[in-house]
Amino acid sequence: MEGTSLDITTANIAQLQQVFPDVVSEGKIDFQRLRAALEAADALTATGPEHYELRWAGKDAARREVQRQTTATLLPDPARSVDFDTTSNVFIEGENLEVLRVLQRGYFGKVKMIYIDPPYNTGNDSFVYPDDYSERREDYEKRTGQRDENGFLNKQDLWKKNTRESGQYHSAWLSMMWPRLYLSRNLLREDGVIFVSIDDNEVHNLRLLMNEVFGEENFVGQIVWQRSKKGDAKLIASVHEYILCYTRDKLATLAKGIWRQKKKGAEAVLAKYAEFRKLLANEHAQVREAMQAWFRGLSDGDARKAHKHYNWSDDRGLYFAADFAGPDDGRTSRPQHDIFHPVTKASCKKPSTGWRWDATKTDWALAQQPARIHFGPDENTIPNRKSYLEEISSEPYASVFYRDGRSATLEVEGLVGKGVFPFPKNTDVLAELIELVTGPNDLVLDFFAGSGSTAQAVMNLNEQDGGHRQFIAVQMPEPIELNTEAYKAGYRTITDITHARLLRVGEKLRTARAGKLALNGDHVPDTGFRTYRLDYSNFRAWRPEVATAPDMLAQLELFQEPLHTYGPTGTGEAMLTELLLKMTGGPDLLPLSAPVTRREIAGLPVHDVANGLAWLALAGINPGVVAAAVAARPRRLVVPGRCFGPENPDEQVSNARLQLADADITLQLI
Repeated sequence: MEGTSLDITTANIAQLQQVFPDVVSEGKIDFQRLRAALEAADALTATGPEHYELRWAGKDAARREVQRQTTATLLPDPARSVDFDTTSNVFIEGENLEVLRVLQRGYFGKVKMIYIDPPYNTGNDSFVYPDDYSERREDYEKRTGQRDENGFLNKQDLWKKNTRESGQYHSAWLSMMWPRLYLSRNLLREDGVIFVSIDDNEVHNLRLLMNEVFGEENFVGQIVWQRSKKGDAKLIASVHEYILCYTRDKLATLAKGIWRQKKKGAEAVLAKYAEFRKLLANEHAQVREAMQAWFRGLSDGDARKAHKHYNWSDDRGLYFAADFAGPDDGRTSRPQHDIFHPVTKASCKKPSTGWRWDATKTDWALAQQPARIHFGPDENTIPNRKSYLEEISSEPYASVFYRDGRSATLEVEGLVGKGVFPFPKNTDVLAELIELVTGPNDLVLDFFAGSGSTAQAVMNLNEQDGGHRQFIAVQMPEPIELNTEAYKAGYRTITDITHARLLRVGEKLRTARAGKLALNGDHVPDTGFRTYRLDYSNFRAWRPEVATAPDMLAQLELFQEPLHTYGPTGTGEAMLTELLLKMTGGPDLLPLSAPVTRREIAGLPVHDVANGLAWLALAGINPGVVAAAVAARPRRLVVPGRCFGPENPDEQVSNARLQLADADITLQLI
């Protein structure tokens, strides 16, 4: 088991080796061979001083930040969770860059959609500088000057405000965003999608930054979201912001199908139509009259009324008699074939611009049962084509839309209190994006979770359509300032607000569901969540910089017991979580919500992960556990090395390894 997060450099070299196998040898890149291969393909870019790229002060340091590994883990908190043992949703309290590193192994290539609402760099944003999780917090804070010798924490060293007066105002923001976007890309599936909200302060830089990280060829669109009708300004009122959309691989995304959103109100219209057809025994003339009367009773602002022209009915469904004359574009070669009336048998009147369809398609439409051409009472009426609402009840997502942002504020205030969290995002907008690009079982990630809008959108959407989507919401426990409405309401960190909102959303959905039939038969949407906190490893970290012999001997003595034995870490649940995060990879990729069966074998507790993918015997093994493993044949048996006795431990390990190997089981020591 690797004690650190994924080594990005090694992973990138492995990917390069897949494309150019001859340029990598023993994990090292032969740059002369690589250059020769690229020159042969005429694929080398300009290397002179004048070439197109985004540069800023600190970019090289931001690139190096991507390569840094961590030994951090996630500490489970069942007491602050809902349905911890059964839910697939995850809420993580911790600095998001470090959390993204922690998630690299277990969630590499598993996320379908990412939505983030990062700081807009308005001049009032503070960026956090994370801990170094390779050592205990107190030692690190003293070593880096964040805590003085008396033990007092200097919070101003952790949070630094990025003002417009700063000489590196844009650079600081770009350096904050670069590694987070890069690491988040690793978590996306090949057909994965990322949406990023932003405003005019940094949209120009963000577009260039995402072109570098995701590739300009994977740009999908820049959505304009008008959030209010008017604003105050001396020159031009800014009433909109943006959502940038990129894919991990646009070709892979397109291969999964085109994106379409449901036309607002269409489903409700079709449901009412189905009621009338059943009530009126498919008497289509009466169904039409009932639909027209129903449409007239709707208010003008009702989304359902926008479909009032769909009021004709036949055995196929509800349709609109749509003109299919050719466009008036001056062409004289439009089809002019005869279409004969089904009753009078005479040739119907033709539009002056000819038909939109040629004779072959017209014959096909007439041959359908029922026919896809709508006729008038006789041949003197120009025929129309039938446009069925069921077949066109969806449409492409528009790049410009209006949705009042005040409704989002009211929604959050109803859950966590008035004035507690400013400028939240509309959950209905986020649900539309999620529904647009995800399937019913996909995973959605938000690592700037804020008050938890994305998580709520996932739960709301699952409740509406019976889906099983899961979310991972990551939020830094940023301290709340004194004398704010949030502080007065009892919240001390932003994660307190996020946690409270998730609790109340789940309660609200479960209350609304009470007494009703579960959606899709016995399926009950998941409104729980597992809470985790970013924390230090349960395992001691080897510090290679130790140079003196006495210090080296002291470190070796410590490693006789590689597990930390103090603090909240070191518990079975915490060790289990860390092992799930760090022992996975390749075919053993597992989420935090992987099923774990706790059982007792030969007097010792054993955790069965994912029905035999691995057994974790954290309290040690005995002959009974080994025999049970040989019978059950898990893929791996994971045991702390300290659990083998002090007498001949190597011999004990060898004997156990041989017994297990005969059953094709790997013994893994930690």
